[in-house]
Amino acid sequence: MADVGEVLMSALSTIRVPKPGDRVHKDECALSFSTPESEGGLYLCMNSFLGFGSQYVDRHHARSGQRAYLHITRIRKAKKEDDSNSGSGHPPKKKPTRLAIGIEGGFDVEQDQYEEDVKVVILPDRQEVTSEDLATMPDVVRERVSLSMAGIMAADSVSHALQVQQWDGEVRQESRHAADLKQLDNGLKIPPSGWRCEVCDLQENLWMNLTDGKVLCGRRYFDGSGGNNHALLHFQETGYPLAVKLGTITPDGADVYSYDEDDMVLDSKLPEHLSHFGIDMMTMEKTERTMTELEIAVNQRVGEWEVIQESGTTLRPLFGPGLTGMKNLGNSCYLNSVMQVLFTIPDFQNKYVSNIDKIINEAPSDPTQDFKTQVAKLGYGLLSGEYSKPTTDSGNENGASEPRGDQLGIAPQMFKALIGRGHPEFSTNRQQDAQEFLLHFINMVERNCRSGPNPSEAFRFLVEERIVCQQSQKAKYTQRVDYIVQLPVPMDQATNTDELQEAERRREEGDTSAPTVRAQIPFTACMAALSEPETLTDFWSSAVQAKTTATKTTRFASFSDYLVIQIKKFTFGLDWVPKKLDVSIDVPDTLDLSALRATGQQPGEELLPEVAPPPLMTPDVEVKGILGSHGNEEDDSLYSPLLSPVLDDSTVSQLCEMGFPLEACRKAVYYTGNTGIDAAMNWIMSHMDDPDFSAPLVLPGCSSGPGTTPTESLSEEHLATIVSMGFSRDQATKALRATSNVLDRAVDWIFSHLDDLESMDVSEGGRSAAESEGGRDPPPGPRVRDGEGKYELFAFISHMGTSTMCGHYVCHIKKDQQWVIFNDQKVCASEKPPKDLGYLYFYRRVAE
Repeated sequence: MADVGEVLMSALSTIRVPKPGDRVHKDECALSFSTPESEGGLYLCMNSFLGFGSQYVDRHHARSGQRAYLHITRIRKAKKEDDSNSGSGHPPKKKPTRLAIGIEGGFDVEQDQYEEDVKVVILPDRQEVTSEDLATMPDVVRERVSLSMAGIMAADSVSHALQVQQWDGEVRQESRHAADLKQLDNGLKIPPSGWRCEVCDLQENLWMNLTDGKVLCGRRYFDGSGGNNHALLHFQETGYPLAVKLGTITPDGADVYSYDEDDMVLDSKLPEHLSHFGIDMMTMEKTERTMTELEIAVNQRVGEWEVIQESGTTLRPLFGPGLTGMKNLGNSCYLNSVMQVLFTIPDFQNKYVSNIDKIINEAPSDPTQDFKTQVAKLGYGLLSGEYSKPTTDSGNENGASEPRGDQLGIAPQMFKALIGRGHPEFSTNRQQDAQEFLLHFINMVERNCRSGPNPSEAFRFLVEERIVCQQSQKAKYTQRVDYIVQLPVPMDQATNTDELQEAERRREEGDTSAPTVRAQIPFTACMAALSEPETLTDFWSSAVQAKTTATKTTRFASFSDYLVIQIKKFTFGLDWVPKKLDVSIDVPDTLDLSALRATGQQPGEELLPEVAPPPLMTPDVEVKGILGSHGNEEDDSLYSPLLSPVLDDSTVSQLCEMGFPLEACRKAVYYTGNTGIDAAMNWIMSHMDDPDFSAPLVLPGCSSGPGTTPTESLSEEHLATIVSMGFSRDQATKALRATSNVLDRAVDWIFSHLDDLESMDVSEGGRSAAESEGGRDPPPGPRVRDGEGKYELFAFISHMGTSTMCGHYVCHIKKDQQWVIFNDQKVCASEKPPKDLGYLYFYRRVAE
């Protein structure tokens, strides 16, 4: 064996010192979930700074020729006994006093202490070089290797850079209203105690408006507790922006809320504003929990296992293949729950896990940026059982260690970074909607499965919409692809209306002992609301060439292998504030949707003529493009692009005030025929994810104009770029024309309209099938599977909290006839799965 110094000298040219911007993966293997704490440690390539577990480092050496690796191993230090330890084997529970993370007084991040060992390893013989060995080597070797080692260890790892290390929820901004707040000289003086809401006599959660001194109750929480919204309603009536929470006033300050800024704020003139109503801050004592303390209590509960224990039952931890927990990376429970469910489906297992060796062998030089590799890595981590092992407390000074209820689990840091890259929401550490993430992931799978098996086909089904003109009785049929059934919640169908009304009455009377009553909604009522015909009052009928009334019926044109049902719990109130419906729905274990199978055109039924409706026009605009007026036979455009639509300006303004883009608001009003704010808002909520959501409104029949680009002006470079991705020139042209010749938008558009482009099938050389075959065969429709509409429930995802932007997600999955609850790192046998409180339900087809 060659001298280690000579070997290191021969590899010296490949050893780099990390520069700013280099991605250093020193916490996680690129191909597995091995870490420096894992058996065998982590090998970091000293050239590419990619990390590899002991089972993959030889493979990387063979493929890359790289020989020098930094071997990092960590062993947790023994903990000293702590008097504050509860004695239950859990870490000391120091009570937080600040709504913060990683800051003195905030939530403890519970960072373990490690003994770290670092040395250079030279492959293929795995010769080791320690810091002591370097001291005896030539200066040029010692300096180069030492600088590289020091740079690697000092650099922030990629996972560290992606995480929020410190967060302080108490950092508040000065209110813009504080300096010049108007206060009414109404002679009102507020006593130091004995407060009641002036509307409902509630005696807690009271807020005093700093403009007129009105004492009113705070907001009602999703579970019915809190107040009755009277302070908020007062602001909406008067516009007086600031209120102080009574009972939180001390010489050090108080809770001040700005309704206009919709946040807790600072008021530098608070002593002056309080003295206006006879309140002396220096003599006041705290009698109510501050908003910070309330939020701390909520966050403590959300993070605890006890929150989701079923009726106080002690849950039995489970370990083994398919029972692997996932670490919460900071509001990543939505991702954890969705991926746990998806990898119980054979399509995803076969696509990624069964082929993991082939996928890894074909991975690019930087596998951290490869979608297929990272999905396969995650799937294998969840299903193999290698990481489904109990966490043990590091031994105390006496060497003892105890098993804990949670697992080592896996931390999907690379996966989350890759799947969220470039996305305005999923790239952040904020809480997200699990349903939106599911659709986002399916879209990513679609993009990356243009050839070979596509596991997302398991969810894909066709929806048929039948519209019947009531005047002519002629029908129109359209089909669309969907992946999720959105089930409405008809609150008026609650079976316990009397109990709900009684609880509401007691709350309005200020009865703090009133029980929380949850609306009981029959599942059959939800299905009836989904399937019942919808009346369209302003339907433009091509048969009668006028607006009339029509009915729309929605049915399944195909039944997918797996069916996802979303309970539409999240909605908007009359003030367009998001809210969550607190309901219990008796979701069945088995489901038969055969009666909702679409039948297509009926015998003897006439179809509506395929004629487009005329655009909305202002009465004083001359119709220049209509044949027979000012057009000519060579003009193949039916309408002039100069026509301007009639839009209800007040509706457009209301939508803009809600923060939506102007062009999106104009399109919402146009496409809903000026039928009002409700219809326009529904259109916006249904189209927010469209790539051209904010693109300018384009009138039907316009050959060019805002949002379209004539073919002759398209960038050849942009066309070539899209064609090189495997699409035809026709498809590339269509995408660029739909997105004003903007390449990035065109790529997003083409991937989000794959089903629409199926008729422009791709063939060799970038030409469409129509070009190469002369278009002899009819264009194929989207690929869907079909079968019986009978299903059985196998998983559901539940949400706790007031909206999708906060709270916590867990999932229940049925494995071998046993319900299992997955709560991030904790995986346990479920005794009483709360199937009536789910948000997303997953059904699989029952085999005949």
